[in-house]
Amino acid sequence: MASARVVYLVDDNDGFRESTAWLLETAGFEPRPYASGAAFLAAYDGERHGAHEECLVSDIRMPQMSGLQLQEELIRRGIRLPLVFVTAHGDVPLAVEAMRKGAANFLEKPFTDEALTHAIEAAIASRREHAPVRNEALGKLSPRERQVLDLVVASKPNKIIADILGISIKTVELHRANMMSKLGVRSLPELMKVALGHG
Repeated sequence: MASARVVYLVDDNDGFRESTAWLLETAGFEPRPYASGAAFLAAYDGERHGAHEECLVSDIRMPQMSGLQLQEELIRRGIRLPLVFVTAHGDVPLAVEAMRKGAANFLEKPFTDEALTHAIEAAIASRREHAPVRNEALGKLSPRERQVLDLVVASKPNKIIADILGISIKTVELHRANMMSKLGVRSLPELMKVALGHG
């Protein structure tokens, strides 16, 4: 039997939480909604972590405990959970900071259903990639090329990748070209297939 794909959904907006939980359920995930980071932390059973594929989707701006504070608390507790932030337009610099600290992705509201499900799939697959079994082709990449690849898979444009890694857009373009050459791919869809283990 396939393991459940659990998505913990933390957002203080009741309407957003309910509609997103419904969307996730119809997409084949098992949503577990929480109105705050504190409620999620109180309910999260660290013992069961890793028993199934899981991902945390959290708003970045919330009262009491923000998404960034929740991320810091997870890091402090040693909980490695793929994390996708949802954010309003003005919060992009915060979201870039969150990705520097290890978040898998961030989506600006409003986003499409497909953007959310793709971000969750990619976050779960990326965590799978960091398991001991690794695609041979990916072993050819330098650590920096791996970072660029992870951000390309997270659908980030070159400018955002440059901001997150603290390098120039030209350097990002160079890493992307080298990476595609090493992996023997010519297009973004081919690159995604290799990166997500379907190549």
